[in-house]
Amino acid sequence: MGGIAISAAAFQIVPGHVLGLNGATPPSGKLNIAGVGVSGQGGSDIRQFPDHNIVALCDVDWAHAAGTFKQFPNARQWKDYRKMLDEQKEIDAVVVATPDHVHAFASVAALQLGKHVYCEKPLTHSVWEARRVATVARERKLATQMGNQGQASEDTRRLCELVWAGAIGPVREAHIWTDRPSNGLFGEYWPQGVERPKATPSVPGTLDWDLWLGPAPQRPFHPAYLPFKWRGWWDFGTGALGDIGCHAFDPVFRALKLGAPLSVQASSSRVNRETYPLASMVTYEFPARSAAVQAINVHVRGQQGAIAGGMEMPPMKAVWYDGGLRPPRPAGLPERVKMGANGRLLIGDSGFILDTNVYPEARRSEVSDVPKTIPRAANHYGEWAQACMGGPPAGSNFDFAGPLAEAVLLGNVALRHDLREELTGKKLLWDSAALQVINSEEASQLLRREYRAGWTL
Repeated sequence: MGGIAISAAAFQIVPGHVLGLNGATPPSGKLNIAGVGVSGQGGSDIRQFPDHNIVALCDVDWAHAAGTFKQFPNARQWKDYRKMLDEQKEIDAVVVATPDHVHAFASVAALQLGKHVYCEKPLTHSVWEARRVATVARERKLATQMGNQGQASEDTRRLCELVWAGAIGPVREAHIWTDRPSNGLFGEYWPQGVERPKATPSVPGTLDWDLWLGPAPQRPFHPAYLPFKWRGWWDFGTGALGDIGCHAFDPVFRALKLGAPLSVQASSSRVNRETYPLASMVTYEFPARSAAVQAINVHVRGQQGAIAGGMEMPPMKAVWYDGGLRPPRPAGLPERVKMGANGRLLIGDSGFILDTNVYPEARRSEVSDVPKTIPRAANHYGEWAQACMGGPPAGSNFDFAGPLAEAVLLGNVALRHDLREELTGKKLLWDSAALQVINSEEASQLLRREYRAGWTL
């Protein structure tokens, strides 16, 4: 097969007692699951567990959550997840799907009470919070999963197998792009590049606005923030990068064994202090990964084995584009092939992979017999449920999802209005162990946020 090296990788099956999970398997064989944020994506998430008991549903807007409430009439209904966790003792596991700014608070509260946690992407709102959530989960030895559902897909596994087999040689560049937040096929996803509204309409009677704000600074209610439109606001969401990055970076991180970047630098359209820019480009630089480091990373992800023959991975850069920006077409891409509004491109010494296809096309036929060596996952949600009951760690458990979220959210630090002029002349140098931007104190201050009185992590 033209000198292609084949890797051997397998998911590690670890008994629950070895993992030391706090949560014991329920005698009924069913989990008692609670949802925090159960409209929209949260409602979809909670419906993915038909073989378990949905015992509690929490949402700050009962009108918006009415459809989910109706589907689970036996579940107790709450507005404040803190009261729910304090009073409803039979809960085994919690699904968190609030706006981003509450993710860490709901997740940590549940973990500290011994509840397993599934949290939607991005794992948290800030880099510091991602480190904090992953640390608490590890200390409590609980089953966790981030909501980047594609990690369990065939495409992710096949990308890993092709890269690990040397299908395109050493990879030195990765490019990832999305059309969000605007100019999608169905119009604008959510607004960015706008200022705070001045009007102060009345709060709907079904919404607890103070609870919705949670740890974010006080501001008057306005429908410009919800539902869903919160993604574009600095205080509540994490923009296009936070929304899509934990999905789109995931297969790249797995295939290329990436960890913490060495540096990050960003450019964008005009930035203000209220919303993310209309379009941006963020460049990350990663160090070489040795065979020893690769083996450690594989183990953390719930897999065994390293790249065949101790193949080393060179230093590389990964570039993120949003708002409709895309990378240049790679040389050798046939004219008939379009680069879509959302995509992924890995460039190696012997070719490139666009989305799931290897190029040049002659190279594709050479690597077509790369075997499937990674066990396939039946279900992203089922992985977590099984982990909660003593099975192997889920594919996007917080030991993996935490560092991934840190890297993604570090890009948002580089996009801040406060740093715009500073970053025209330099890149941010990242020290992951110290959780510090070593050449910018101002950037380091943006790794975490101040919380409203009464909210602490």
